[in-house]
Amino acid sequence: MPGDCSPAAVERPNEEPRRALVTGAAGFIGSHVADECLALGMEVVATDDLSGGFIENVSAEATWVEGDLRSAEFVDSLWRDHGPFAYVYHLGAYAAEGLSHFIRAFNYRTNLEASMYLLNQAITNDVERFVFTSSIAVYGAGQVPMTEDQIPQPEDPYGVSKYAVELDLAAAHELFGIDYTVFRPHNVYGDRQNIADRYRNVIGIFMNAVLSGRSMPVFGDGTQSRAFSYITDVAPIIARSPLAGAARNEVFNLGADTPYTILELAEEISSAFDVPLEVEHLPARNEVVHAFSDHSKVKLVFDPPDPVDLRTGIRRMAEWVKGHGPREAVEFVGEIEVARNLPPSWRRTPA
Repeated sequence: MPGDCSPAAVERPNEEPRRALVTGAAGFIGSHVADECLALGMEVVATDDLSGGFIENVSAEATWVEGDLRSAEFVDSLWRDHGPFAYVYHLGAYAAEGLSHFIRAFNYRTNLEASMYLLNQAITNDVERFVFTSSIAVYGAGQVPMTEDQIPQPEDPYGVSKYAVELDLAAAHELFGIDYTVFRPHNVYGDRQNIADRYRNVIGIFMNAVLSGRSMPVFGDGTQSRAFSYITDVAPIIARSPLAGAARNEVFNLGADTPYTILELAEEISSAFDVPLEVEHLPARNEVVHAFSDHSKVKLVFDPPDPVDLRTGIRRMAEWVKGHGPREAVEFVGEIEVARNLPPSWRRTPA
């Protein structure tokens, strides 16, 4: 069921339904954003390449178009066959931050070049608002709590690609007048998350391990800290952002406030599944140790309800996961471009 976000500074939607393009719409966050857009009365065209999403996540009320944003011809066809669009919500990406070090070219083709094909069309066709989901990965290390006025210093190719799109949106606004809103969400979890992805989404990885009778894999000592964000605290705000005048050409952190260590997260998950806590410590990987954001700015513009606390959110997701059962972990389907320093647990299993 779509979440509730009653922003204090949100404009009333136009009487006629606005047409919106949502990329990554078969994925976790994208499918929820598409649902929220539908709930707002928008006409939604949902697109995805199904590399990490599932068609069952897409509402029957949306117009479904399968395709790859890395194809300029496909992106052009979205406008030719399904446009025009008042709003573009760009959530399509390959978001395995840690793996991005080892798939650098793939990362930039997927997260940066594909975004430019989309932005080119948005500029050419006079889109009213381009909504982009970036990431707190743009901040890098040592800037907690992360605030929007800090200068980003990304430390991995994923964060670099996201920040490059942010910079290009600002440049496009200056030259062409296209309006945008950027969100930097973090550690989002909930129903529809792909728990089979072995490289990202620690909550999904942990829950899949528990369901499969395995220990939860922890890189390093588990004292890394993150603020985990339940999906209903994120998707409604993203969907409403084009209707908010105060969100025009602004960047917002988005998500939960309270950080927890990875070991504390593991404890919550074992409790939700009513199983003993069992973790397997793996060699530490190259990652930001502590990452959590300040959300004062998004609260001023959108006045969202209090976020779902971790225990409640984990238990909600656990019930959904139990209903769907475990999934076999899926390896990255492309080429590992740089094998040096690749974490041993990410090396391909022999055929």
